[in-house]
Amino acid sequence: MMLGATLCWATAGVLVRTLALHDAWEITFWRSFFMVVFLFGVLLAQYRGQVWHRIRAVGLPGLISGALLSVMFVCFIVALSRTTVANTLVLTSLSPFMSAIAGAFLLGERVPMRTWVAMCAAFGGIALMFADSLSAGGTSGNLIALAIPVAFALNVTILRKMRASADMVPTVLIAGVLSCAMSLPFALPFDVAAIDLPNLLALGVIQLGVGCLLMVIASRHLRAAEVGLFAELETIFGIASTWLVIGEAPGTLALIGGGTVVLALAVNEAVRMFTGDGNPDPLQEVAQP
Repeated sequence: MMLGATLCWATAGVLVRTLALHDAWEITFWRSFFMVVFLFGVLLAQYRGQVWHRIRAVGLPGLISGALLSVMFVCFIVALSRTTVANTLVLTSLSPFMSAIAGAFLLGERVPMRTWVAMCAAFGGIALMFADSLSAGGTSGNLIALAIPVAFALNVTILRKMRASADMVPTVLIAGVLSCAMSLPFALPFDVAAIDLPNLLALGVIQLGVGCLLMVIASRHLRAAEVGLFAELETIFGIASTWLVIGEAPGTLALIGGGTVVLALAVNEAVRMFTGDGNPDPLQEVAQP
């Protein structure tokens, strides 16, 4: 299930790059719209007359989490329109490290030494990626992509501060509604062509919706560290598929830097999985099944 989730998430680069539509705001709107329709259908089938109760039950924590997730949805597509798929995915994958930093400075949570070492290695890799983007003109996209793990870290930190959790599926649905509302004013007037509808539908239903549901199911049977380790495959699959299908190859520095980040993340999660050091895990608060 978790492998399937990463494969779903990794389709974003190919689906976006093969669109005739290039307006990031309109792509964001339709992606979120189709995801909302799909997830509402899933909730309706599961809870029937209780669906609105399930959505309202997320309360203030769910609204806060949904708002920050909606920022992530918007920034992801906007970043893809301004930098490479590889850079966007690698920078997005920094969420666990950003959460550890926020927890350490804002909540006084302990961060293991191996995580600090891994973060130093990862930030060295980011420096190489930004050096590569200076010549390729993707610096603004890289900066927007960095807003994604920052929003994720704020999400986790606020929920921990409130000692709350957010039910995943209704929260993601709320995030989709907010994302639609945020992008709509900039997306009008719509310019989507019929040829793009299959890709936009796939972005909303498969890449976001099915990916989310598979992760929720998998998280019932995997330890949080295992979920985090599997999630790193999204970066590898996403870069490889875009490279092979679209021919969008990362620059040499970006490839070295991105590889350093992914390796640092993978080693950190693998060690946590086998040692069980009790380090707080972002998924525990954000993605309750």
